[in-house]
Amino acid sequence: MTALPSSLPARRGYRPNAEVRLVRAGHEYFDLLEKLIHEAKNTIHLQTYIFEPDETGRRVANALIKASKRGVQVYLIVDGYASQNLSKEFIQKLREAGIYFRFFAAYFKSKYFYFGRRLHHKVCVVDGRFSMVGGINIGNHYNDTPENVAWLDWAVFIDGDVSLRLQKICEARVKGKKKYFRRHKREVKQEGLPVILARPRINDWVRRKKQITSSYLEMFRQAQSSIHLISSYFLPGNLLRKHIAAAAKRGVKIKVIVAGISDVTLAKYAERYMYGWFLRRGVEIWEYQRKVLHAKLGTYDGQWVTVGSYNLNNISAYASVELNVDVYNPDFAYNVEKRLERIIELECIQVTPELYTKKQTLFELFLQRSAYDIFRIILFLFTFYFKQRD
Repeated sequence: MTALPSSLPARRGYRPNAEVRLVRAGHEYFDLLEKLIHEAKNTIHLQTYIFEPDETGRRVANALIKASKRGVQVYLIVDGYASQNLSKEFIQKLREAGIYFRFFAAYFKSKYFYFGRRLHHKVCVVDGRFSMVGGINIGNHYNDTPENVAWLDWAVFIDGDVSLRLQKICEARVKGKKKYFRRHKREVKQEGLPVILARPRINDWVRRKKQITSSYLEMFRQAQSSIHLISSYFLPGNLLRKHIAAAAKRGVKIKVIVAGISDVTLAKYAERYMYGWFLRRGVEIWEYQRKVLHAKLGTYDGQWVTVGSYNLNNISAYASVELNVDVYNPDFAYNVEKRLERIIELECIQVTPELYTKKQTLFELFLQRSAYDIFRIILFLFTFYFKQRD
């Protein structure tokens, strides 16, 4: 096994994998997803925040139905709020094919009544060997169609031991079915294979899981030269901002790609209210222009990458159930940084201090501050305990 350098923090949890690669939303992601489902032999676990009954959703559902009918055990869990558009007929068709289907926490019927706790992660695991984790939901917004270019987002594809660990995470969400799980033993054979080290990371405040937050804090503490972030709703809380400021102060060059076109107008106004704080500390802000940005990714020093569902804001930190994968591999990290630099060069506009000041009218400032305050109120509601049981 490739040894981890002593400078890499929190070394526990990394496992070797034969292949890890970044997969972009659109044809690349959904063609691979369908291929994995088609080639599954034993089990499929698919868990997602949004599952739309549109063209893309029907395509994935039909692939799952075919897999189930040929004897593959299929487990599908979707969020009870974000996927409420699924009809009874759509769900019944899945269940009649033998698919285990469940909503995660109907909005006001959760056993653990924690208003903002949503199943926000997006993961697919096939046969305990292949997996994809990222920010890509199941729906036309995230796919390339004749009428639509996919929103900018990514997942990480894994062939290796981490997939088995991800399967166990998925199994823990499938309550009452553990005795039916098929056991998988998967070890990466080292002979002649490149080894990429990776680990799954969970955030679930109710369950006292703060691993993804810890990964980002480690990145800000350990970075020596550069940090690249791409975040769809970039509103880091006090703790993350403190570490961002400390990294910038010691000379780390920080570039953040944020949405120029957002699907949540309130979040975009609130985000722009924070631009001044980051610019005063030397953080570069780049707004993506081509399409809606939905990606969540961080990398530093050409060594390490985290990819998943975790947004850099307090809703992900303190409310939603999130899942990322950390990857330690210089070749992988270098290629990810180059992709981000290419996006910055071709598809972004830099928000310089001069441009920010020029556009910051009193009316804009009022809208941004109002949105920021509203966002804080929403956060309070989303993280308020009406009833908590551990």
